[in-house]
Amino acid sequence: MRKKEPIEETKDQLNGNLNARNLADNAMSNSLSRRSFLGRLSASSAVAAVAGVELPSQLRAEKAKADDDDEGSSRRARCYRIRVEAADAERDVPTPHQINNGDERRYDNFIGNYSQGLPHNSIGEVDSTAYRALLTAVHSGRSRDFANIPLGGNAKLAGPQGGLAFDLEGTDCGQLTIPPSPTLASAERAGEMVEDYWMALARDVPFSQYGSEPMTAAAIVDLNKLSFFTGPKANGQVTPNTLFRGLRPGDLTGPYLSQFFLLPVSFGTLSVTQKYNAYTPNKDYLTDFTSWLAVQNGQGPFPPNAVLGTTSYIKSGRDLGAWVHTDITVQAYLFAAQWLLTHGAPLNPGNPYLASKNQAGVQTFGGPHILDLLGEVSNRALKAMWYQKWFVHRALRPIAYGGLVHNTITRVANYPIHADVLNSQAVGQIVSKHGSYLLPAAYPEGNPQHPSYAEGHGVIAPA
Repeated sequence: MRKKEPIEETKDQLNGNLNARNLADNAMSNSLSRRSFLGRLSASSAVAAVAGVELPSQLRAEKAKADDDDEGSSRRARCYRIRVEAADAERDVPTPHQINNGDERRYDNFIGNYSQGLPHNSIGEVDSTAYRALLTAVHSGRSRDFANIPLGGNAKLAGPQGGLAFDLEGTDCGQLTIPPSPTLASAERAGEMVEDYWMALARDVPFSQYGSEPMTAAAIVDLNKLSFFTGPKANGQVTPNTLFRGLRPGDLTGPYLSQFFLLPVSFGTLSVTQKYNAYTPNKDYLTDFTSWLAVQNGQGPFPPNAVLGTTSYIKSGRDLGAWVHTDITVQAYLFAAQWLLTHGAPLNPGNPYLASKNQAGVQTFGGPHILDLLGEVSNRALKAMWYQKWFVHRALRPIAYGGLVHNTITRVANYPIHADVLNSQAVGQIVSKHGSYLLPAAYPEGNPQHPSYAEGHGVIAPA
């Protein structure tokens, strides 16, 4: 290992001693591109040059030489020009201003942000020193700072450095952005939480019975009383057909569950009937404060889910939750694409092979290309979202929000929770059923060890 020069040691000390409170204050206004992360590393451009990294001027000189070379029309030279032109185009994509909701600087105890897995006190508030260590890491981008984030148990954080990985095809994930999430004290955030409570209460209700049985009928009434609810509506009202659905085109068309979850799928000579292992009905987790706090501290190991001994088609929120708990990231879209390919679904009219009389697409604009792109775009979507999760928003998860609701109603603490959730019928149903105001979890570990906003499956799907 090379001994550090004194100036590098000084830089490291200065970076390591940055006041974490100032980092939180700057979270809203600072544009956190990965380029700025790398610019804060101790290695200088001189060191990079010694290591053999070409500078932009050298790249331009090489490109000009290739253009003038006798072999300028060779495949190698053409490949080089294509790559440089693509890099130039992506360099011209503006870096957006990354803005979070401001809760991190608004609350000194960081109650509005993700902290699961870090150490917490007896009422579930994160240790401020541990959270500032997380802030130091996400603002420096240095691996050693991430290694110094203290944990409250043995559950590891889920890939916080994933957002630092560069994408060399397409727009780099650090040049993409999403709007801020609702603030902790807002009516919008309260409305989301009321919906989460009702979804937990209605986990075992079949999708086909939404609105025609007491639990979901009560949910519809309660959601329509909220002062601010951004879920889908019909003529300004939540209805059985809009309950727990999305806002994208087509989301309100047809049955609640996509038919691609029900159709058999063929992979060569393998035929897959989509019947899945289901979790035991009426079995929820983290409904007592002791188990809830253990999850906030990341104190595993967590017991496995109670699984039924039979398989079935997905028919309820619990079944869908079991699926999303264990699926591979591209599974739903792979199954859908495979079904479409094997059943002759038409390709995009722009496919160049459609006009050819003697050629068909394979590795370009054919089935293998399409299936490969599913994996490609899924991983890029996750990188972009992991950048937003850890380096911009660090949004509080609903299960942690449920702890704030519980502590507020039981007067253990006084948190700025909007009255819409405190006075909702959902909270009354929760305490009657479970004896606490905590959000019942579908899994023993509650949720993954990464911030809530935005959601990985929700980003892969449109991608």
